[in-house]
Amino acid sequence: MENQNYKVIGVMSGTSLDGVDLAYCEFTKAERWSFRLLAGKTIVYDQSWKRKLEQAMLLLPSDLQTLDSDYGIYLAGILNEFIAENKIQADFISSHGHTIFHQPQKGITVQIGSGKIISELTNSTVVCDFRKGDVALGGQGAPLVPIGDRLLFSEMDFCLNLGGIANISFERKGERLAFDICACNIVLNSLANELDKSFDDGGAIARGGKLNRELLNELNSIAYYEKPFPKSLGREDIDRDVLSIINKYKIQIPDKLHTFCVHIAIQLVKVVGNEVSNSKMLITGGGAFNEFLIEQIEGKCNMKIVLPSLQIIDFKEAIIFAFLGVLRMRNENNCLRSVTGAERDSSGGDVFEPFNKS
Repeated sequence: MENQNYKVIGVMSGTSLDGVDLAYCEFTKAERWSFRLLAGKTIVYDQSWKRKLEQAMLLLPSDLQTLDSDYGIYLAGILNEFIAENKIQADFISSHGHTIFHQPQKGITVQIGSGKIISELTNSTVVCDFRKGDVALGGQGAPLVPIGDRLLFSEMDFCLNLGGIANISFERKGERLAFDICACNIVLNSLANELDKSFDDGGAIARGGKLNRELLNELNSIAYYEKPFPKSLGREDIDRDVLSIINKYKIQIPDKLHTFCVHIAIQLVKVVGNEVSNSKMLITGGGAFNEFLIEQIEGKCNMKIVLPSLQIIDFKEAIIFAFLGVLRMRNENNCLRSVTGAERDSSGGDVFEPFNKS
């Protein structure tokens, strides 16, 4: 009988560069999938790693290959510490890596953090590089979390992740749909950095700002919002199309933060509509801690907002990437055509085994 129980470490580094999320999870298949988070930890990037990852898109190919190896060594190091601290015996590690380039329209998506190196240095099976197979099939290679939303959080009508990029997942006419809505913490953290803060704690700075109607109107007119889905955003899109607009305005940082939070809420309502009073929307990701942003969303969305436990808010994406690894190891679909626009559903991810697994 096929194994119905898995213990897996999920590894996630998002575009907001907050750090690396590690989630040790147990997944069980009965009538439906269920999970338990057994241990979770976030390793905050030091300034050196944050700078390397921010500037990686400017590297020559040979230097990027070196960074891929170095980042794999870094991930293996923090994984070995996590495994020792929690006396973990995992079936395998499932790693998202860190996205450097994401240009699916050109057939390009690059996540660094060598799976082979992680496998050898942790003496573990590693599943990684989940996006490139879908991109090869003509898909966006993103978002990948929706299969986890469908199978692990099916009681929710909408699953909203407020990470570096805000993305949403929901069912419509029997198909799972999902896409990136707009930039989120990439912009909010970048603005907070200008005040020598890592992030806007609780949205307090944004709350103290004022709405700039001209900036809001220009942000709302960004061409991406009129594109049909499937669609996805990369860091390079946000630098070019969003931060370039914000940087033109010579207004106070609190006003920019306030205006951008309102902008996120407006773009969300354009997606979900306002006639969904019986619906429930799960909100996770770092933006769930931004009280001002959540208030803007609650004020504009006519539905029940569900903020789960702190562990789920913090580790939902790492949990789901662990689950994507489970599906890959079972040769079951983890990339949905209805989400990415690929030719077909597929089971994405490369699998690496250590040379001498003990």
